[in-house]
Formats: sequence, C-alpha cells, structure tokens
Amino acid sequence: MGKLKIGWKTATALVISNMIGTGVFTSLGYQIGDLNNTYAILLLWLIGGFLALIGAFIYSELASKFKESGGDYIYLSRTYHPALGYLSSWISLFVGFSAPISLAALAMIKYTNGFGLNLGKEHAIGIIFIVAIFQSFSLNLSSKFQNVFTIIKVIFILLLIGLGVFFAPSVSNNAILFDHSWRHEMVLPAFATSLVYVTFAYTGWNSASYIVGEIDRPKINLPRALFIGVIFVTITYVLLNFVFLKHATAESLAFQEDVANISFSNLLGTKGVKWVSLLIALQLVATISGYLWIGSRLTQAMAKENKLWNFMAKSNQNKVPVRAIWVHALISIGLIFTGDFEVIFTYTSFVLQILATLAVSTAFFIKPAELTIIKSKCFYILPTLFLLFSSYICYFVLMQKPKESLFGLGIILLGLILFFFDQRIKNNQA
Repeated sequence: MGKLKIGWKTATALVISNMIGTGVFTSLGYQIGDLNNTYAILLLWLIGGFLALIGAFIYSELASKFKESGGDYIYLSRTYHPALGYLSSWISLFVGFSAPISLAALAMIKYTNGFGLNLGKEHAIGIIFIVAIFQSFSLNLSSKFQNVFTIIKVIFILLLIGLGVFFAPSVSNNAILFDHSWRHEMVLPAFATSLVYVTFAYTGWNSASYIVGEIDRPKINLPRALFIGVIFVTITYVLLNFVFLKHATAESLAFQEDVANISFSNLLGTKGVKWVSLLIALQLVATISGYLWIGSRLTQAMAKENKLWNFMAKSNQNKVPVRAIWVHALISIGLIFTGDFEVIFTYTSFVLQILATLAVSTAFFIKPAELTIIKSKCFYILPTLFLLFSSYICYFVLMQKPKESLFGLGIILLGLILFFFDQRIKNNQA
C-alpha cells in the first residue's frame, strides 16, 4: 500500500513545480515587445506575485471550509451551482492542466534542441507518456519523483540567478532601462495584456488546495505550502527577469519564446548556453509531473458526480486516479498538434483568469466565524482586490486579443452545453 498522506514539503514542491514552468521562460518576450521600462516589467511580476499571495490566503480559507479535494470544482459547485463546478473541471481538463502540459513539453523540446539535438513533437509526446507512467503507481512514487525534479528545478534556477546577478552585463546596450517612462507604460493597454501572461506564469499557486484530502494536517500544512511556494516563486521570477534583461538587448528578446537561451548565450557563449538549455528542459519535467498530479485529482472529483465523466472516477489500489491521469496525458498530446504556441498561451491564460475570478468570488460566502487565518472582516478586502485586478486584466485582453479571447469563451460555452447534456443523461437514468 502506498503512502496515503503527504507533508508540507511535498505540498510545497507541488506548488513550486506547478508555478515555475513554461511561463517564466517565455512571457518576457511578449512583454518587452510592447513595454521597455524595467520598472514596468518587474512591476508586472510583483503584481502577479501579489495576486497569487492573495489567492493563497483565500484558497487556504476555502480549503479549510470545504475540507475536500477538488479545488475550484468543490468551491463553485457547493457555493453557486453544479453548472459552474462542472465548468471549472471542463476548463481544467482541457485548458487549466492539459494545455500547460502541452506547452511545457513543447518548450522542453525547444530548449533541448538548443543543446544541439534535433527533437520533434514525437519526443514531446514521449516525455508526457514517461511522466504519466511514473504518476500511475502510488502516491509514494509520485512524491519521490516530484521531489527529486523539484530539487533539480530549484537548484538550477538559483544557479541561473546567481550567475546572472554576479557577472557584469554581457552586452553594451542591454534591455535594462530605469527612467520615468514606467508611469506612462503602466496605463497602456499592453500593460494589462502583459499581466495575463504573468498570471499564467503564476498559475499553480492554488495547486496544493486541489489535493487537500491527501495532505497530512491540512489546516497547518496547506497554508504553509501555499505561502512558502508563492513567496519563493515571486522573488525568483523578479530576479530571473532582471537577469534576462541584463544580459540581452530589447530587440533580441522582443516576441521571442526562448528568452533564457538568448540571454545566457551572451553571458556563457555558445557552448555554455547548451547546458543551460538542457537543464531548462530537464526542470520542465517537474512542471509536467505537477500538472498531471493536480489535474487528475480535480478531474476525478468532478467525475464522481457527473455521468459523462464517471469512467475517470476510479482509482487503483493505491488511491491513484490512473484513468484521469491518462485522459489528461492524451488530451495534452492532442493539443500539441493544434495551434501556434502564442495562441494557445493567450487563450489558456485568458480562460484561466476567468476561472480564478469565479473561484475567488466564493470567498465572500465564507462566514466570519469560519475564518482561520485572518479572523476579521478585513479578510474580505483580499477577494475584492483580486476581483478588481482580474476584471481589469480580462477586459483588456478581450479588447486587445479578441480572436484568442473569443476562442477561449467558446471553450467555456461548450462546457456549459456538455453540462446540460450530462444532466439530461442523469435525469433519464433516474
């Protein structure tokens, strides 16, 4: 029998693995195409961390109130209506977890090719298969796999930051620009649009709350995992982006996805950057693993209560939702063959922002007597701030990226249609 509970260290590893992934190694290229001031760019990452920290407080309270694994599905179903819970799981199945797995696998191949290899989409598929196999046996094996690759991830990223900060700028006209133009750039639509890429990079701050049922002493260990994970990742993101800007020109970074390769090729040369590329690819294994772990648990929670998805509710003898893991893996593989990286990136970020807004709004239904961390009505300031920022982001993305936004809204509409179809099946069988 596998280990049935995980401690705060593994839960923190999950948070960090789910957060640090594709976004931080690709988002800067889309930001610096429209924004030039370093204050403005770093402010984006601080705001993203601030929102994630607010979200961590809120989700700790929600997890304490509901005490069930399933995250958004549980909060929305129990607070509003089963339709919204169903919708959250539909979004998570296709966009929230499967799409980031696809993006991480594609980014992994791109960075691996920087090492001098010539890998294609079939290798990205193979990586997803291998990680899914490791996730399919027991919680004990999943924990060890996750912890090992998270340690590799953290050590490597700290090494990148150390090298980048310690050495002098490797290009004369680097992308660092500290002047007063940040005030003007903050009110540009591009600033709000860039925030949606940043919030995608922070996706995963709520990950441990999805498996609260697998965490030992969740009232203590869940908040600890969320807060440590979010604060560590925020500091890491700010320093990493400063390093990327310090060692590359704005022109070379603009609208590029492999910003780490561009920056560190200037610092370490062609031979040195090959090893950076390989290690970036290797640390993305933890990202893929984390998304498969958390996504499968959320899908299983939904599958237990809905007929169309009922086949994914079954666990193996070690309480691992193997069928849900492999459905996520197969959807991720399918998404690899659809769309441009930036298009998938944008509609995924937009839809996830809408989902986070809905889920956080359920915090207003927590009674003051049920609060465990901030035991006063001041707590309700946090979801208010989150919803204001989130609405601001969603509005400008809809205005600036209408094609991708409408595609994302189409995914949501399809989920609602499936819910009513599922309800009809349930009523006919009653």
